[in-house]
Amino acid sequence: MRRNESSEEHHRSPYVPNERPHPWRRMVAIGDSFTEGIGDPEPSLPGGHRGWADRVAEVLGSQVDDFAYANLAVRGKLMAQIVADQVEPALALSPDLVTFSAGGNDVIRPGSDPDDVAAQFEDAVARLSSRGASVVVFTGIDTQFTPVFRGIRGKVAIYNENIRAIADRYDAIVADQWALKEIQDTRFFDDDRLHLNALGHHEVARMVLRALNVPNELQPMEPRPKPSLTWRAARAEDLVWARAHLVPWVLRRLRHQSSGDAITAKRPEPAPVTRPGPDG
Repeated sequence: MRRNESSEEHHRSPYVPNERPHPWRRMVAIGDSFTEGIGDPEPSLPGGHRGWADRVAEVLGSQVDDFAYANLAVRGKLMAQIVADQVEPALALSPDLVTFSAGGNDVIRPGSDPDDVAAQFEDAVARLSSRGASVVVFTGIDTQFTPVFRGIRGKVAIYNENIRAIADRYDAIVADQWALKEIQDTRFFDDDRLHLNALGHHEVARMVLRALNVPNELQPMEPRPKPSLTWRAARAEDLVWARAHLVPWVLRRLRHQSSGDAITAKRPEPAPVTRPGPDG
């Protein structure tokens, strides 16, 4: 939601709840596995995953009538694929709120240029914002906490600065994962160490709702205490992870394959959304 321009509200912080109902009636989410909700399984929902976007839509839909939500995101997709395959279908659904997170799968690849990825991102934001919809964009997470991706922290930071500049040019709303310290903790990630788990998706949903200035009753979720591992046990755990997740990922890259090659959008048409059960 753009800031209110009346004199009494002009200086309102985006983290202060808006007392009026939010204005959105049709939300469309586009992107990759992050937006599809991978790591947050829920068999009762379309696609078998919930994720932060579903959680945000659940809150928005509970506060107004005639709210509908579509999610076109597909795991494993690169920026060019998302721009080519999801932007126009999203616009065809006539959304008044679009969430757009992309570029992570590009930035983690060796030799990728975050400036080039951002140029593709800007093309999509320009098109998405051209119809008057509110557009939410995401910075990448600070990877300092994880040895697996610590080496690309600089690339992520450069990409994020591009994202913030693009958001400023097109009056987009920034959902700042880089500043979301709560999820810079391995306990908020799935076993693959790449995707957020239910706790992580829940925290991202809370962050997005703050950025949208939408009041809600989602509360912080406390992870279990970290187990104390010996050096030998930690290395054994790393080997299990490498065999189960890292090696298959590398092989897909070498074969020019994607985890989303046979996957279609889980919610291709806008529809009402409700929580699958007591909120977690």
